Amino acid sequence: MLTVHEVSRLAGVSVRTLHHYDAVGLLKPTCVTQAGYRLYDDAAIKRLQTILFFRELQFSLQEIRTILDDPGFDQKEALRQQIRLLELQKERIGRLISYAQKQMEEGDTDMDFDTFDREKLDRYKEEVKQRWGGTEAYRESQEKAAAGVQPDAEGLMAVFRDLGAMKTSQPEDPSVQAKVAELQDHISQHFYTCTKEILKGLGEMYAEDERFRRNIDRAGGDGTAMFAREAIRIYCSRN
Repeated sequence: MLTVHEVSRLAGVSVRTLHHYDAVGLLKPTCVTQAGYRLYDDAAIKRLQTILFFRELQFSLQEIRTILDDPGFDQKEALRQQIRLLELQKERIGRLISYAQKQMEEGDTDMDFDTFDREKLDRYKEEVKQRWGGTEAYRESQEKAAAGVQPDAEGLMAVFRDLGAMKTSQPEDPSVQAKVAELQDHISQHFYTCTKEILKGLGEMYAEDERFRRNIDRAGGDGTAMFAREAIRIYCSRN
């Protein structure tokens, strides 16, 4: 695993930025040592790469978080888009280098402003924004943000802490099922409308996605994410 300073050098972002990403729930460290040092594993580094990709496309941090936390998010598609974006940037930089070399070698005084054209690059960026900004959850999160409703990640983790304390019970226990209903209500109130279908997908993601499982287990203790998934499965089958 890498320290926050190593990640900072690797990704070219400041330590303060990484601390901010942690504070807003966008990129949590894999673990924090007893001495208070943040450590990041490969999964966290991959998430940071995706975050920086969307920042390059001028998405806000809240927009990025909504996209990455959506069960329908396709990491491979995002990576393909990132590669294409880099190819377009490389193409534009190549034109600029060739133009500068021509000016230096030939003393060409004719200005070719087409060399500086960003139309293709900007058009592609807009296409990507339309793709990831088109989900209902994304649109609703934007509406909530515009209305001043703030996401409540701490409250969400508090629900998982409560679920973790219930692991000695059966997932179908009424008290556990009531806590799942509270989870659904919390997501709907602070993030986006959490339908039964969305909740079921989230439950699978909580258990299967390494980052989510780690953060949930950190809140409620080992096995909380798996327990939450089973409780959510039962809840969704009944409601």
